[in-house]
Amino acid sequence: MTNKSICILDYGSGNVRSIYNVMRHLGHNVLISNEEQKIKNSSHLLLPGVGSFSSTMKKIRENLPFDCLENEVISKGKPFLGICVGMQVLAKKGYEFEQCEGFGWISGSVRKLSTENLSLPHVGWNNILIENPHSIFNKLKEYRDFYYVHSYCFDAHDEGNVLAYTDYGEKFSAVVCKDNIYGFQFHPEKSQRAGQLLLNNFVMTS
Repeated sequence: MTNKSICILDYGSGNVRSIYNVMRHLGHNVLISNEEQKIKNSSHLLLPGVGSFSSTMKKIRENLPFDCLENEVISKGKPFLGICVGMQVLAKKGYEFEQCEGFGWISGSVRKLSTENLSLPHVGWNNILIENPHSIFNKLKEYRDFYYVHSYCFDAHDEGNVLAYTDYGEKFSAVVCKDNIYGFQFHPEKSQRAGQLLLNNFVMTS
């Protein structure tokens, strides 16, 4: 076990158990909790996501102590990782079914993918193109394929916040980062060795 402590936040729709199992497999101290004290005591915070932008935001507001979370991440600089919709809600606004305010932690908006003749949702394996080198990609080398399930994408207002892209009818943000805040559009917990490497890098290098 490492001396890191990862708190997985559970708003009611995320794939928390799979993430928990991967983190345990990697040898990290990990728990699933929305309690303020557990959030404060942790070294890293992780938000998995499944569902639409607006329904996710509604459940987050109902189930998570958002003021505490924002204080730990924005004021104290605690490393935070959002996965899939958990990444998308980092944006200022989302437009899935209806316009909805997001966290606003990374400037951008979430819109439907423009895939030409390709079907939606984008489901399955796809590779990433690393745009901005970062320690999160340590030891990745040949491991560049990740598993996706989504129809919407994050448009970052500052391209410097996009570490990697993926192409599916159009190029879209696959990994975003601003200081201590990270987001993965794909599901690392379903991405075998590549996903494990990225999750481990998030814990060990941030």
